[in-house]
Formats: sequence, structure tokens, C-alpha cells
Amino acid sequence: MSTVLEVRNLHKTFTTGFIPQKKKILKGITFKVEEGEIFGYLGPNGAGKTTTLKCILGIIFPNKGEIRLFGLPHTSLQAKAKIGFLPENPYFYEYLTAVEFLRFYAQLFGLPRDKREKKIDQLLQLVGLEKAAATQLRKFSRGMLQRIGLAQALINDPSLVFLDEPLGGLDPLGRKEMRDIILRLREEGKTVFLCSHILQDIEMVCDRVAIIVDGKILNQGKLQDLVSEKILFYEVVVSGVPASSFASLGECLAEDGGRLLLKITAEENIKKVIKIVLEKEGRLHSLTPRTATLEDLFVDLVRQR
Repeated sequence: MSTVLEVRNLHKTFTTGFIPQKKKILKGITFKVEEGEIFGYLGPNGAGKTTTLKCILGIIFPNKGEIRLFGLPHTSLQAKAKIGFLPENPYFYEYLTAVEFLRFYAQLFGLPRDKREKKIDQLLQLVGLEKAAATQLRKFSRGMLQRIGLAQALINDPSLVFLDEPLGGLDPLGRKEMRDIILRLREEGKTVFLCSHILQDIEMVCDRVAIIVDGKILNQGKLQDLVSEKILFYEVVVSGVPASSFASLGECLAEDGGRLLLKITAEENIKKVIKIVLEKEGRLHSLTPRTATLEDLFVDLVRQR
């Protein structure tokens, strides 16, 4: 597996304000992205995710550091020809139809007419917009605009796709559809660099992640390596037994319609809970071990700053 993106010791400082003051945004960012993976770049708003992305794409230039795409300098036209980009807030020519919009970008990339129309049909099908091909973009919903933006990012058949907050502002169905498309891109052999602050989506699709907070990467690696498999506590749902029966064994988190949601920290107390339920002829509905999640890791890292 080859490295398609390598960032070493990246620094970026902006000068802002009426009385110019320097503000460090990136403070020595280093990471690698391997071919064929979905790499999650995770951080709170203002952490430096978009600034990192703009440096990689050559939109702005770092004060210090090295960026290489496919083993080439990131400013190389040969390297840039292999990438696609969906910005967080893309601009659309709203009076163009979906087909006209994609045709415009296909012409910018110099695709021949026969290949151009075939590619547009394939992309509209990929993002589920084939029925809206002749619809003006001004009539598109937020989710549809995100999908046509992704189709535009893929028009040149890139090997590496950069997505900046592609799931932001979408409803649950729109987020699932976008996640499915991202997973399909990996199946086709493409590499995806996904910037996001939505932890659930990162955890569901990414192979590896890097967590950036205040301009520094605090942790990175495979999800299964970062997230502990240690059981933190057990959630137990029971009914037919008063909450007072479990007072010494754990915490009652909720009570609804005769059902109790218990939080049991000590593993040895699980058998005691089951014994009480059986003795009092109650009912055990579920017993769920809760392990550390990406959210737990992320919150801990942010709080430590």
C-alpha cells in the first residue's frame, strides 16, 4: 500500500485585526494517508481542519512544512490532476441544470464529448440524481446540492478525494446516503480524506483518523487501536422490580412505564442484579456492555487542552 498524501511539520500563521496581530492556526501538523483508505480528519470548529485542507490543495501556503501528493510536491500539476475536492460551502450556478453544471466542469478538465456525457450519466447515477438531471440547481435541497457537489468533485475520476464537512446540515437520511456513497468510493479503489466534526459518521466510515485540537494533532491511528475495547459499564433494562432493590449495586438512570434503566459499573454486580430479578419474578429485557467510543476519546482530548 502506497502513501498518497504526506504532511510533515505543517505550520500556518495568519495576521488579523486593525492592529495586526499574528495568530498561529497550525502548529506542526504531521500525518500520512494511505492508498485506498478513508481517512478521517476530526476536530472541533476552529481547530484548523479547513486550513490544513487549503494548504494541501494549494489555496493558501504554509509558513513552514512539507506536503507531498502521490510522492510529488503538492503544487505539481501532475499531482493536482489526480485529486477531487468538495468544499464545505461550495458555490453553485443555480440556474444551471444538474447536467449543465457537470458538463461545465467536464469541459474545464478537457474531457472529450463522448466520454463526457457517459461520465455525467455515471456520476448522476452514483449520487442518486439521475431523475433530477434536467432540474435547475436552485430547486435542489441541501442534500441534493451536497450530492451534485460530490459528483463535480469526481468528474475527473480522481484517485484522492477531499471532502470538507460533506455531512453538515443534512438530515439523517441524507447523511446515510452520503456515507453510502463515500463507502462506495473506497470499494472502487479511491482514497477519501474526510474532514468532519460529526463523530458518529467518522466512526462509521473511516479506517483511520487524526484528531486535531487547537492546531495540533493530539492522536491518530486506526479506530480499533484508538478506541479502547475495555468495558466501561453495563446498561441493564429490567421491569417488575422496584428501583430500591438495586440501590447498592448501581445507578438507576431512568424509569419509564415500569421499566428501569440501570448503570452497573462493577462486573460482579451483574450476577446479583439477575438474581434479584429472578427472585422477585421480574423481567430482564436487555444487558448491554458499553465500551469507550470515539466520542469519549475526542471529548477527553478536548478537555485536556
